[in-house]
Amino acid sequence: MSTGTSELGVGMVGYAFMGAAHSQAWRTAPRFFDLPIVPRMRAVAGRDGAAVRAAADRLGWDEAVVGWQDLLTRDDVGLVDVCTPGDTHVEIAVAALEAGKHVLCEKPLANTVAEAEVMAAAAEAAAEHGVRAMVGFTYRRVPAVALARQLVQEGRIGQVRHVRAQYLQDWLADPQAPMSWRLDKQKAGSGALGDIGAHVVDMAQFVTGESLTGVSGLLETFVHERPEAVSSSGLSGVADSGRTGQVTVDDAAVFLGRLSGGGLATFEATRFAWGRKNAIRLEVNGSKGSLAFDFEDMNLLHYYDATDESAIAGFRRIVVTEPEHPYVAAWWPPGHGLGYEHAFTHQVVDLMGDLAAGRQPTPSFGDGLRVQRVLDAVERSAAGGGGWVSLV
Repeated sequence: MSTGTSELGVGMVGYAFMGAAHSQAWRTAPRFFDLPIVPRMRAVAGRDGAAVRAAADRLGWDEAVVGWQDLLTRDDVGLVDVCTPGDTHVEIAVAALEAGKHVLCEKPLANTVAEAEVMAAAAEAAAEHGVRAMVGFTYRRVPAVALARQLVQEGRIGQVRHVRAQYLQDWLADPQAPMSWRLDKQKAGSGALGDIGAHVVDMAQFVTGESLTGVSGLLETFVHERPEAVSSSGLSGVADSGRTGQVTVDDAAVFLGRLSGGGLATFEATRFAWGRKNAIRLEVNGSKGSLAFDFEDMNLLHYYDATDESAIAGFRRIVVTEPEHPYVAAWWPPGHGLGYEHAFTHQVVDLMGDLAAGRQPTPSFGDGLRVQRVLDAVERSAAGGGGWVSLV
């Protein structure tokens, strides 16, 4: 339970899948962690009055408001949490920063490099006045992923030589699955590439501590027309048998990359992998060992120490639930696993700590811009037939 006396009012824009996950984190973080700043869930904003009022009651917000602009003029809101489709990020985040509000913005940062550059510049200008901005690449806060980064930083696997990163889902593999805003380029920016590929780009760079210096990629759309949705919830929906819509984004992305330390990387992002519900897979091979992670078994990290004698060499299965592991001490006894929602709670914990210390939270909008440049380079490579696109 938090004992800090400082409070920060939070206003959130959007209340669907990501809004629910963020709300759970805002509610839970001060109850399990001793935070230097205690977040207060002041208001949630949306376009539909009845729906946003129902969401406020369900998710634990003090008030519901119609129109996000209302949050910017409230003295009791010091941070704006942006949980809306990508086409709205630049307008909301820049306006909030200019109004003196801290900002947490869901990933990817924007739909285009130009928009991301505007947001990063606004964040830099705001930081001069003590106003901070962070982009929500939440999988960084999975304890096993944070431990993987720690082991790389400690030199446990030596020089990074290979990275294999995949994000595999199957919720669109059925061609009769209905349309959603994630299939509209105007709203989403891109498809599997930006929606889930962005996560493994950030995760690979986060864990290795290196950046991508160039890419070569291919994109593919397998189903070009889908039924319109009568209703939707999370990633699923009910299809309208009489109306269809055009899919204007990629269904799958594959690309190669080179890391700043000289290593090679391969990436795959698809929502057409039957049987894979949320398989975020990362393997890093170094000169002294390897690490492997799969989010579908998220409390495990596999570590191979190449210095072991051959008679006993093998991947070590680390159950990342010990109090010595990142974030874990606040939760349950060893062996009692954490879930998807805990990473969002850890995001709040880190953000409150950084704000209290006057530090720049990470990942910053600058980090989000770097990921956006990778996504853009993949799109340009694919448009040109898969040629190499440099990022330096």
